[in-house]
Amino acid sequence: MVGPTASGKSDLGIELALRLNGEVINCDSVQVYSGIEIATAKVPIAERRGVPHHLIDFVSPHINYTAGDWARAAVATIAEVQQRGRVPILVGGTGLYLRALRNPFFPSPQTEVKLRVRLNQLRARRGAEHLHRLLQRLDPDSALELYPRDWPRVQRAIEVRLQTGAAMSQQKTTRAKPSENARDMRLIVLNPPRSELYERINERTEKHFAAGLIAEVRTLLDQGVPPNSNALGAHGYRRTVEYLEGKRPLASALAQTKLDVRHYAKRQLTWFRREPGAEWFAGFGTEVQIQREVLEMLLSCDRLRSS
Repeated sequence: MVGPTASGKSDLGIELALRLNGEVINCDSVQVYSGIEIATAKVPIAERRGVPHHLIDFVSPHINYTAGDWARAAVATIAEVQQRGRVPILVGGTGLYLRALRNPFFPSPQTEVKLRVRLNQLRARRGAEHLHRLLQRLDPDSALELYPRDWPRVQRAIEVRLQTGAAMSQQKTTRAKPSENARDMRLIVLNPPRSELYERINERTEKHFAAGLIAEVRTLLDQGVPPNSNALGAHGYRRTVEYLEGKRPLASALAQTKLDVRHYAKRQLTWFRREPGAEWFAGFGTEVQIQREVLEMLLSCDRLRSS
């Protein structure tokens, strides 16, 4: 169950879990972190309607948890849910997590902290496009596959090339085959009207700031979470860090976060259009009609009908 942020994925996932004897597995790269709460849209335990949720709130924000880490945990969790005779329902909007599960990454080295710090500093000084130009020299084939502003993946490709001496594009031939569960996955994409989606994003962003996002980020920084960590690189958190560091006023942090999230929602939809076998539904996951259509589609699958 994927789609852009604020499209109602969590509500739909819970509804389907209740109807299909299912359990939810988080597929969001920020919701894995404990202590990262206000701007993550995690469903409070009291609102999960008794549906078990997995791979949520279990990673320290001090750790840079990767898509490969999540994919390995997801494979094991899917198997555990199925062993209980229940249906695993993956819910989230992190396309890279989904890709790592459906098309496993090649074995790659642990990130060298000093190298990542240097690349982060270079990006801060010269911009994400400069990193992409660097990747064009080091690994042209990988550079062709990546958007210049997709700096996390661009940066990782640079790290692999510099740490191993071999281009990531060359090492992809060593990928493992996806698990049987990943190959059998039914992929549902929510695609609500763009104008309504953007309105929800703007309203939700304002609520996050009003609910204490600044205080939460200040606490995390005081606890020693690095300002350039994966956890604080999420939308809302990144601009709040900039505000606390005196790099932008509060009004700018709020306005820029709204813009960041709207752009991210657009990139999410672009990403999911590249995923094979996706079934698209034009609406929000909170709509009864969409819930009914998705359920009917899933019940047409023999394996689910017999669950």
